[in-house]
Amino acid sequence: MVQLGTDTGRVCVLGSINLDMVASVQSLPLPGETVVARGFAHFPGGKGANQAVAAARMGCGTLMIGAVGEDEPGHWMRAFLQDNGVDTGMIRIDPEQPTGQAFINVSAAGENAIVIVPGTNAGLSAADIRLEELTGCRVFLAQLESPVEAISSLFLSDIARRGVTMLNAAPALPEGAGLFSLTDILILNESELAAYADLPEPPDDVEAAIENAKKLIGWDGQAVIVTLGEKGAVVVTGERGVLIPGRRANVVDTTGAGDCFCGTLAAALADGYTLNEAVRFAVTAASISVERHGAATSIPVRAEVEKRM
Repeated sequence: MVQLGTDTGRVCVLGSINLDMVASVQSLPLPGETVVARGFAHFPGGKGANQAVAAARMGCGTLMIGAVGEDEPGHWMRAFLQDNGVDTGMIRIDPEQPTGQAFINVSAAGENAIVIVPGTNAGLSAADIRLEELTGCRVFLAQLESPVEAISSLFLSDIARRGVTMLNAAPALPEGAGLFSLTDILILNESELAAYADLPEPPDDVEAAIENAKKLIGWDGQAVIVTLGEKGAVVVTGERGVLIPGRRANVVDTTGAGDCFCGTLAAALADGYTLNEAVRFAVTAASISVERHGAATSIPVRAEVEKRM
């Protein structure tokens, strides 16, 4: 993994942009069950957009590569990103496809179930990546709500290889594993770890998470981070695993907590934090986000994170 040193740089996020349609329910519906929502709202979302907002709210220069439709959700999402300090100059407007949408059920306990309609996100390609405009970017972050081919093109570029590539391997897709060899820092939750490590169920303790994360490390210098919810996150490098403990939180809505973690982590690394320091900062940011409703709208600003730390 390339060492960033102490100089700051920008974060480049390649990813999805969605309009989130959120229904509040007492409990998540079982297969075949119909439940009545207690409330409904729409929020800005998409893993890419959420993570870009998180990086920008930490005070880091952030550029987003993505696509939206020439429709009301698309215009609204671009304006939201701009209002949060994200550079939207590389977000393509597609006149033929709708902006992506996510349909989210959130239970009273803060658990969620999500269905995504990709829309314009599915059409993102290498042609949308203008490498000459990535000058100053030092951390390159992607997720798997965008085509693997586009992510591969970015991660294989000279400018990304001179920086640090980060992949949030979510949702867990078999083709996503093909990107691991191009990734300096791989980020997964327990369910995604189970999928990629071929486990029958998510690991039930910290040591099991560490041992199975080691299976995904392909070369010296690569790191795997497994987020463990309220327990925090483990950082695995080579044969060593370190737990960064979680922080106490009054959980309201876990939607977007992982995205908050990833974007904050990218910003902290671009600011020159060590990996363990950056994970500690990101865990703290995520502990604040779960105390609020929504995904991107729940993400704190840097001063809030520093105060809680």
